[in-house]
Amino acid sequence: MRFWIIIGLITVLSAIGLTYEIAAGRVLAPFFGTSLLTWTAVIATVLAGFSLGSAIGGFIAERDRPTAVRNVQGALVAAAVLMALSPTALGLLYAMGARGTGGMLFSVFMVFFPASVLISAPSPFLAKLAVDARPGREGSSLGLVLAAGSSGAILGAILAGFVALPFFGSAMTFAACGAATLLCLPFIRSTPPGDGDGADEPADTGQKSQSGVVIGAAAFVGFAAIAGGSICEYESGLSCLHVERRGADILLYSDGITQAAERIGPNDGPSEKSSKLVLSYTQWLWDRMDRDLGPAPSVLFIGGGGYTLPTQLLHSRPQARAIAVEIDPLVTSVVRRHLPWAAAMMERTGYAAHLDDREAKGRLGIVHADGRVYLNQTEHRFDAAVMDAFSSNSVPAHLVTQETFERLRTVVDGPVYVNLIDTPDGRLARGVHAILTGLYPHVQAAQGKLSSNGRTNIVLAASSTPLAPLTDLPDGYEPAPISPSRAFTDDRGWAGHR
Repeated sequence: MRFWIIIGLITVLSAIGLTYEIAAGRVLAPFFGTSLLTWTAVIATVLAGFSLGSAIGGFIAERDRPTAVRNVQGALVAAAVLMALSPTALGLLYAMGARGTGGMLFSVFMVFFPASVLISAPSPFLAKLAVDARPGREGSSLGLVLAAGSSGAILGAILAGFVALPFFGSAMTFAACGAATLLCLPFIRSTPPGDGDGADEPADTGQKSQSGVVIGAAAFVGFAAIAGGSICEYESGLSCLHVERRGADILLYSDGITQAAERIGPNDGPSEKSSKLVLSYTQWLWDRMDRDLGPAPSVLFIGGGGYTLPTQLLHSRPQARAIAVEIDPLVTSVVRRHLPWAAAMMERTGYAAHLDDREAKGRLGIVHADGRVYLNQTEHRFDAAVMDAFSSNSVPAHLVTQETFERLRTVVDGPVYVNLIDTPDGRLARGVHAILTGLYPHVQAAQGKLSSNGRTNIVLAASSTPLAPLTDLPDGYEPAPISPSRAFTDDRGWAGHR
């Protein structure tokens, strides 16, 4: 094997390994959400697999050349098949009852550890070949091997985050990892091309056998990709979305969590006779806003979601204006396609706002950016703000810190409304409540019915002026007692549900 072919193989296999690792973290979201805990589990598991694979690969590299080649080829074939099967295996474990933190850790180990071991096993053998290929230049050869591994990892991270996951989805990314692994097989030989002499089997026989293995594995990888299908109805690098029609309601799910819901009439249009707000937490927030705000407020919404609250505001107050900051353009696109009430409002008065806009072009400005980035850079002023941004089933940590709400207070003159998902008097609720009570003299909190996992929506309102009590709470809602706690900061913030 030529030296630069070996370096190329090391680069490609490293890229595949990192792409697989990032895709593993993304594919977990529809089943177990996205949090610091899930990413920690994936990174630790895959790195453990890489470590064990490298150790095993070292013993493979010490074997005679034909045996080592067969072992490496077998590892690559098995890795390709397991990579393509990863989404299907994860779904099966979830269907069999893997739940909670324990189920997540078990699933991550069972699904992603074996392939991580196998994809890294060829590296020591290839490194040995690279060093042997240039006698007398072992130091520079080893340095290039290490550089190729690092460069491949960088390439894999870029491909996964900027290309594969956003444009092709997680299922196709896993299939592509398997296919790319198989494409490495023809370059790994036990004899030079055309050389059938020596103790090895004849070259033509070996090539036929190898071709049969590659074709069979490729067929299985393709079958696994097709049979597994997509795990998302709509997918980007940030969101895994599903839309469901349930009676007169349309529900939008992100990573398996209810993101938004809208009630429509019998003719697939907004019903004027009934409330369009389906989710009880949105009804509480709207009741609070309706009580607190004047006839022509300017309201900032961090988190677009289904755009139901901005739509309700603009529908009820013809002189109101709103800016909704939604990080994922796919969410906005799906809302335009499937949620007719919000889509109609976007069509009538929506416009693409920007961080530095000074003049409004409509009543509903839509900004596709991270909420914290928008807050840091905006020069707008608002009469109120709604913090309702989620990543899977939890608020992004950088949006629930002391620094975030301090910046929010400099651009918002009136009340601030916050939606969380947590256990009653949970750590997230306590941390955010501590922030709000430190910044505002008047804070109210309410919570809804508990879900099967013991969590619920906890909604808060904070204001510099007294908040009149709500006389009619949504069904199941009651005041939420929240204990004193330490306020989250950028340095020591929310770590996610455990």
